[in-house]
Amino acid sequence: MKELLSSTAFLVVNKTLAKNIGLKETVLLADLISKEEYFINNGMTNGWFFNTESNIQKDTTLTPYQQRKAIKTLKEHNIIETKRMGVPAKQHFKINEEQVVKFLNNKLLSKSTTINNNKEITLNNNISIKEKFLNDVMVLDFSEEMKLDFINYWTEKSSDRLNAKMRYQKQATFDVKLRLDRWAKNSAKWNTKKAGTSKLDAQIDEWQKAKSLL
Repeated sequence: MKELLSSTAFLVVNKTLAKNIGLKETVLLADLISKEEYFINNGMTNGWFFNTESNIQKDTTLTPYQQRKAIKTLKEHNIIETKRMGVPAKQHFKINEEQVVKFLNNKLLSKSTTINNNKEITLNNNISIKEKFLNDVMVLDFSEEMKLDFINYWTEKSSDRLNAKMRYQKQATFDVKLRLDRWAKNSAKWNTKKAGTSKLDAQIDEWQKAKSLL
């Protein structure tokens, strides 16, 4: 999960987190994860690491005031913990990775799950069939964006109001892991093909689009 939010050369901002807890908070979290990775690579074992306001400002452009507000929000969501340690005392951080994953999963579920007039069919544990499908997808090791696209496609319902089924329910068999593996491979092929499109092909496409508007 942390690889989705950070990289050694730049900061990767997770859009789901940014929409729900704020852009500055997400930028700060990405910077903290990068710093944590640095300490892990240099022998950190207890989960705590330090960072200074000046370093954070240099890496993120966040002012000390913005940092304090962002830290407060992250702590309210239990995404990070802080305490002052050492001599002289320095601000130390601890990232609760499980809470980050839980927060992302809950937000994706709440964004994707809708209840129609007929209501979702529920299982014995009061989890809807759609929610179970979402949970089965979200635990797999793929990018959040890919999983959300996969969910949106396969949970789309037919127009038949009397017997509306989600797309995946119409399949004779449906193994979520195998289907998502295939989805990832097809996405990679499509991106490769798209990247290989010649400049002339692109110009022809644009010309055809323009012609259709005449």
